[in-house]
Amino acid sequence: MTTERVAPPLAGGERETLRAFLDFHRATLVMKCDGLGDDDLRRQSMPPSTLSLLGLVRHMAEVERTWFRRVINGEDIPLVWSDHGDYQVAYDASGSTRAEAFAAWEAEVEHSRRIEIAAESLDVTGHQPRWDADVSLRLVMQHVIHEYARHNGHADFLREGIDGVVGA
Repeated sequence: MTTERVAPPLAGGERETLRAFLDFHRATLVMKCDGLGDDDLRRQSMPPSTLSLLGLVRHMAEVERTWFRRVINGEDIPLVWSDHGDYQVAYDASGSTRAEAFAAWEAEVEHSRRIEIAAESLDVTGHQPRWDADVSLRLVMQHVIHEYARHNGHADFLREGIDGVVGA
């Protein structure tokens, strides 16, 4: 399977550009996992870290859920992989499968897209309890883009370590 990425617009409006960059980074994470089976996706970076490509997919499902559903939409729901709010649990994908991790991530991405599209503007706010502050959808989209960009850098190194594939 080859994942296609759509380049963000060169002269789009703010919301269109944020949405496009977010989708670009989502597609980048998927690209880094293309063609790999469960064992390779679970391959950990180096001890003592449990970081793996599958762990990154699981973590990004938590990021999507937290920022869009819990913060912007105000949903009182637990994390996907931790009942006690431990974001680190998602990184340990040693017992996970591609099907399980990607199903959860894809579901969270669809929720995020629905919430963002339904929002009246980028000025819509939600409460981020960890910061004890109200934050705008604009900040949330920027923050999630930042999370993907940061973790896609990790994904670059993980993929190269698995089979030498680099780039994009």
